[in-house]
Amino acid sequence: MCAKMYYESDADLKHLKEKKVVIVGYGSQGHAHAKNLRDSGIDVIVADVEGSENFKQAQKDGFEPLSASDAVKKQGVGWVQLLVPDTLQPAVYEEIKPYIKDKENIVIGFSHGFNIRFKQIKPTENADVVMVAPKGPGHLVRKVYEEGNGVPMLVAVEKDVSGKGLDLALSYAKAIGGTKAGVIETTFKEETETDLFGEQAVLCGGVVELMKKGFETLTEAGYQPEIAYFECLHEMKLIIDLVYSKGISYMNYSISDTAEYGEYSRGERVISDETKKEMKKILAEIQSGEFAKEWIEENRKGLPKFKKKRSEMENHIIEKTGKKLRDMMEWLK
Repeated sequence: MCAKMYYESDADLKHLKEKKVVIVGYGSQGHAHAKNLRDSGIDVIVADVEGSENFKQAQKDGFEPLSASDAVKKQGVGWVQLLVPDTLQPAVYEEIKPYIKDKENIVIGFSHGFNIRFKQIKPTENADVVMVAPKGPGHLVRKVYEEGNGVPMLVAVEKDVSGKGLDLALSYAKAIGGTKAGVIETTFKEETETDLFGEQAVLCGGVVELMKKGFETLTEAGYQPEIAYFECLHEMKLIIDLVYSKGISYMNYSISDTAEYGEYSRGERVISDETKKEMKKILAEIQSGEFAKEWIEENRKGLPKFKKKRSEMENHIIEKTGKKLRDMMEWLK
């Protein structure tokens, strides 16, 4: 059964125009949401830490930012969109919860379901809880909106006190451009678990390790690191762009028959059934909450493993080789 896609005619801005919206966090997603909402005629208040770079940027962009508490206290606020990082959201929510409790017809919005799915945030009983999740980084959400388009988005309703949860979520999605591309309804559980899995097993963890291991295999065999970089990392974009635009079959049509045969005859030896078994373990860790517990504990300890791995990645020869080559590529500048 195909998921239903919602478009412009399925959403009405009037639901959102009845509310003053607080964007908590003027970072990657926050700046895009705030600007797009404002350009769609929505009354927007930006909240961030006074004196921070994001706070200063909001001022430069024509907003009058406030602290989260001061913003939510404002008369007429009917929507609070939490767009600070997942690890900061619970503390921010506790700070603003007393003011949310006092409001009627209030909506608490998210763009990722982590803290609801793993019960790090327990919303007040009086609030609708919805998600509007753009499937693209904030700068792209803003860029395509300015071009008159949008990025695809997901919407979900966790708690529907008003009985208008879906209409409200679609209204918000329309205001930031999503209904021009298409919006799919999901759940907080589905969005969170699939998003974490995609990041860990494919998009970030899987792809990065595939490129690294391929690069290491070639350089350890004596090939020049610059050549290995081109073959295992640089050309990844060319292939993914073809898949992104028209699918895997179109990519196969565009490459040589030799490359295509190599895909069919060798690909499953690299990403094998054993790899899929490990993917299933990763998914099980996400579903059980094991990963969430591990990540929360890692943050509590000050991110020792995270910082160690980040340092190792920054100092890997593939990164040093790439920097040297990119500095020589005038077209990237």
